[in-house]
Amino acid sequence: MPLLSDSQREALLAELGGLRKFCISLTGNMADGDDLLQATVERVLEKGMPADAHVAKWAYRVCKNAWIDEVRARDVRQRYPQLAVDNDDDGVSAEQAAASQRELQAVTAALDTLPAEQRLALTLVAIEGKTYAEAADILEVPVGTIMSRIARARRQLIDGREPGRNE
Repeated sequence: MPLLSDSQREALLAELGGLRKFCISLTGNMADGDDLLQATVERVLEKGMPADAHVAKWAYRVCKNAWIDEVRARDVRQRYPQLAVDNDDDGVSAEQAAASQRELQAVTAALDTLPAEQRLALTLVAIEGKTYAEAADILEVPVGTIMSRIARARRQLIDGREPGRNE
């Protein structure tokens, strides 16, 4: 398989922002997300891709597979605790930053309760803005499977947030 062409490199660079968001949503924090992004880009650059491959779809698949490999490796190592510190200083007050951090932690915790296949589908469509068809291509499942995974994920998230629904 040949290395990346110039057009593939440009397309990969153009996709990095969305791919980074996907990585962070998969891992639950920016440090691990950036590590996953780096691993993904390294794999794509080292192994290349077919000349006729859709760069974005290929990169998301490589990312998904790298994440699955990482989760399996963490399970073998009995999963180290995640320590995430977000040191971004956007000029917001400490109160706003704390509230944003709590909200992000709540969303991350809610997403972490979902089965991996539902979390991946929901992340691609709701966060990344991919169409159901694009998400189906990336995850290599039928569109109907994406639709049902997203519906189940949304239902589980709603049931988990509404008082009295889980009784």
